[in-house]
Amino acid sequence: MRAGPTRAPQDALELALIRSLAGAFMPTTIMSVGFTIAGALIVWRERDPALLMLLIGGVAACAARMAVAFRLRNECHLPDLAVEQARRLEWDFRVGHSAFAAMLGLFSFRAFMLDAPSTHMLMLCLVMGYAAGVAATVALRPRIAIPSMMMALIPTILIALAGLDPIYMSMALMTAGFLFGGIYNLRIRHARAVGEIALRISFGTIARKDSLTALPNRIALREWFDERGMDPAASGLIAVHYLDLDGFKPVNDRFGHPCGDVLLAAVGKRIAGVIRGTDIAARLGGDEFAVVQFGIESEDHAEHLARRLSAAIARPYHIDGRALQISTSIGYVVTARYDDDLEHLLTLADQALYASKRQGTGITRHAPESAALVLDAA
Repeated sequence: MRAGPTRAPQDALELALIRSLAGAFMPTTIMSVGFTIAGALIVWRERDPALLMLLIGGVAACAARMAVAFRLRNECHLPDLAVEQARRLEWDFRVGHSAFAAMLGLFSFRAFMLDAPSTHMLMLCLVMGYAAGVAATVALRPRIAIPSMMMALIPTILIALAGLDPIYMSMALMTAGFLFGGIYNLRIRHARAVGEIALRISFGTIARKDSLTALPNRIALREWFDERGMDPAASGLIAVHYLDLDGFKPVNDRFGHPCGDVLLAAVGKRIAGVIRGTDIAARLGGDEFAVVQFGIESEDHAEHLARRLSAAIARPYHIDGRALQISTSIGYVVTARYDDDLEHLLTLADQALYASKRQGTGITRHAPESAALVLDAA
């Protein structure tokens, strides 16, 4: 992850909204059980073949949307959930939700065609309960919630109006009013929630990004490390590199802080350009940086990256017409333990860095027995 763990704001916002669907499993289960029991009772009482077919279709839709809701509950909390994967999950959820809403609306339409007031009362309870549940649990995804509410309620409204009975017509008008009010309120809640989530993401991004180099800061680095450390599927070795620039202070003192800031920003870009998309580089403060590799196959990969970082930073910089050159000392540690604390690993890498400083510009690996293995930076 070259620029760090923070996704693009729009992607992060969409992920947050899709993740709001993770709480739909329990309401979906309750509604599915309620529809199955109430529908079976109505079919048994009315002995209507059309209702039986709609009940079978509705139960099948229930099973499908419960399965998707269960997947959403388990997968939406994954720290590395990709936007594309989240969108596929949401699409599956939308299809199942819409299919059930259509079955429920048609079942209610057919039930209201029968001369059975008690059945009508039970169906009104089901469709209104469904709409209320959708408004409560899927409110942050109106493109799913609004069509589902309409598919469930509009058939009932139409058939109740068609009978021209004053009581049923009043019920239809009240139901239509509830539907309109629910949609209006849902849109307001959605707009407010989007604004709040976007603001939270924006503040979170600022708080976790180094303003000078645009690299993640220490907070973001720790969160990224902890997320991957908790992944049960994680494998391979972890390497933590600690970098300190050599020759930066003389440049900063001679040419001033603005020049030093530009130099640090350039160093940050070079570091980000060297690492893999699955690694992370962070500025720890001053002229100190850290790079973390997850899932490498051998210690040689860590050494290879350290050499590449050293070579990249050592290339000349051209700032304000001046040719500047600095180098870096690097200390790194390699471990196979995913439960290691990042601060502990940074301390070990810093100790190896100190050994590099003592012996001149170079690369030092912190050995398990605490001996320093010094590598030539060339």
